[in-house]
Amino acid sequence: MAPTAEAVLEIRDLVKHFPLTQGIVFKKQVGAVKAVDGVSFDLYRGETLGVVGESGCGKSTLAKLLMVLERPTAGSVHYKGQDIYKLRGKDFKAMRRNVQIILQDPYTSLNPRMTVADIVGEPFDIHPEVAPKGDRRRKVQELLEVVGLNPEHINRYPHQFSGGQRQRIGIARGLALRPEVIICDEPVSALDVSVQAQVINLLEGLQNEFNLSYIFIAHDLSVVRHIADRVAVMYLGSLVEIGTDQQIYETPTHPYTQALLSAVPVPNPVGRGERERILLSGDVPSPADPPSGCRFRTRCFKAADKCAREVPLLEVRPGSPHPSACHFAEIKPVVDTVDA
Repeated sequence: MAPTAEAVLEIRDLVKHFPLTQGIVFKKQVGAVKAVDGVSFDLYRGETLGVVGESGCGKSTLAKLLMVLERPTAGSVHYKGQDIYKLRGKDFKAMRRNVQIILQDPYTSLNPRMTVADIVGEPFDIHPEVAPKGDRRRKVQELLEVVGLNPEHINRYPHQFSGGQRQRIGIARGLALRPEVIICDEPVSALDVSVQAQVINLLEGLQNEFNLSYIFIAHDLSVVRHIADRVAVMYLGSLVEIGTDQQIYETPTHPYTQALLSAVPVPNPVGRGERERILLSGDVPSPADPPSGCRFRTRCFKAADKCAREVPLLEVRPGSPHPSACHFAEIKPVVDTVDA
């Protein structure tokens, strides 16, 4: 189903700083790790928003904030007009039923001592109104069938399944309560390439069937392109560019996005020599001590004095048709696409 203009999640100026302390008895805060620092975007009904970036840029912390597994330092997340961090009791429980998560590693996210029936059916213990006790076994079997697993394997344990099958169990668990939003925290990064394609196809099919909205977090740009309607690029806790999949992959404007795309392997040998490779200098700065001004400036091939003085806002600029957090944003067409 095509995305609509109705926002199901509204994220505004979301911040999460983890304090750094010294001392054993009398702990004193001496700094903070700025894992997420001023992130804002909307997620629309029926849409898949891809969030990409290097390891350590704050993607998984963002997922935990959206699931209220972490509380923010500042900012807000609104679900259907309600700030999820202010919800309590029944209202909070209702929100959690409609916003679920698929975790990254199917080898550690499933309890090895629980059967598939217990794992997939566990959400019904918290929300018994979805499936009465006498109906749970049938519901679990239906969910297994929906994700492409044999419903007769309901009494098996996780170790009796392959990695792709385990991730399907995790997807079934995420679907159990019929949510509206699913946060996919790198759901295919631990799987073989052939299995990744199967899981992505499954997620797309489920989205069309149940009108789901996804936030799909990944570091693999080629994977995100196959599933995302829009893409947000994250660097050192902040968003640096956001746009449709076509805008990001064919006409990126931020130097970091351009560098990421230049590093994507090209399967077509004819086009390999045509792409300009952008090599970044230095290492990713520490989120405990990010650079002044633009956080990317210490590795950027366009950096100027202005970049050290002024923080670039994520906004539409004269050289960019979509929001980009760069003082010198300009379209750089990609010669060959990542799925060429």
